[in-house]
Amino acid sequence: MATSHTVYLGELRTENVHLYSGQKLITDAPVDNQGRAEAFSPTDLVATALSDCMMTIMGIKARDKGLDLVGTTIETTKIMSADPRRIGEIIVEITFPKNNFSDKDKAIFTAITKSCPVALSLHPDVKQTIKLNW
Repeated sequence: MATSHTVYLGELRTENVHLYSGQKLITDAPVDNQGRAEAFSPTDLVATALSDCMMTIMGIKARDKGLDLVGTTIETTKIMSADPRRIGEIIVEITFPKNNFSDKDKAIFTAITKSCPVALSLHPDVKQTIKLNW
């Protein structure tokens, strides 16, 4: 089964439907690429997917270990490169709620940032800079 259905709406905008859930997502080209930036750009989604993937896998591990990650926040910064135009770097800064994570838990969460499926799917030329605030 397909994952999504996309329709081009014109004006550099797409509407995407997640076929399993029916949820809709609009994308818009960024201002620096002739767009209006009124929604996530496709490259914004790639960067955000990296953060979301890390958080999802951390959430699974935390649930399995009885740890609470509710309130964890992530700031994601996408830096574009030119010639060719592409994502050059994604900076992910994760701030955990105050908790008494053991050194082992911290090591597990740190390893997840390097081994989540999106991190492993990105081209090696895309620099992934990760900062964890405990």
